[in-house]
Amino acid sequence: MGVPTLGCTCAVCTSPDARNRRLRPSIAIEWQNRRVVVDTGPDFREQALREGIQRVDAVFYTHAHADHILGLDDLRPLSYPHRPGHLPLYADAETAAILERVFEYTFSPESQYPTRARVKLHTIAGHDTTEVNGVTFQRVPLQHGPTEVSGFRFGSAAYLTDMKSIPESSLPLLENLDVMILDGLRPQAHPSHANLEEALRWVEVLKPRRAWLTHMSHEVDHETTEAAFPPNVRLSYDGLRIPIEI
Repeated sequence: MGVPTLGCTCAVCTSPDARNRRLRPSIAIEWQNRRVVVDTGPDFREQALREGIQRVDAVFYTHAHADHILGLDDLRPLSYPHRPGHLPLYADAETAAILERVFEYTFSPESQYPTRARVKLHTIAGHDTTEVNGVTFQRVPLQHGPTEVSGFRFGSAAYLTDMKSIPESSLPLLENLDVMILDGLRPQAHPSHANLEEALRWVEVLKPRRAWLTHMSHEVDHETTEAAFPPNVRLSYDGLRIPIEI
């Protein structure tokens, strides 16, 4: 929903702490004047403007929920420099099918929309790896409740938003991490998201050197929640930049 949440006047939604203002989760990985984005939610335009993003080399999608895909149309001006080629988008088969349906005017071969995004969908599955300008992106299957979604590893970092659990077969893909960014929705249990306790448990299992929680609801106050965490676990915030090795 983002924070503040519409119609709410709770302490977090009315907090003066800028870290308690949260747009929908998305990340950009940058190296040598290259950039890959993971998810384009409904706030993608504002995020790209804030960070001065003028070029994207590829986009990876974790899953097809609204808060992760509805900014796809804002890729239009960023896709035009790829002419005569297309900006590559990577998604699992279910996510790709939903993107094609929701953005039919972009993907349909019969579309006559003259300024549609110049993008091309590529399907990924299982433990597929994809190379973008010399950097390998590894798909990591996760469970978002009953639904399998995609996490991604790149170099010594992994992005695991919107997950409740990690299948046993995915654990070897997450060894020796320097940075792990993972779901931590709220203190209470949730059927499809890791709560704070579960997130900390996954940190203990995978033992990354540093971890950041993301996808926090308005039930998570940044300062008081983070104060109770071990020193290698922090809460993410909008505009956070983390140096990584890729």
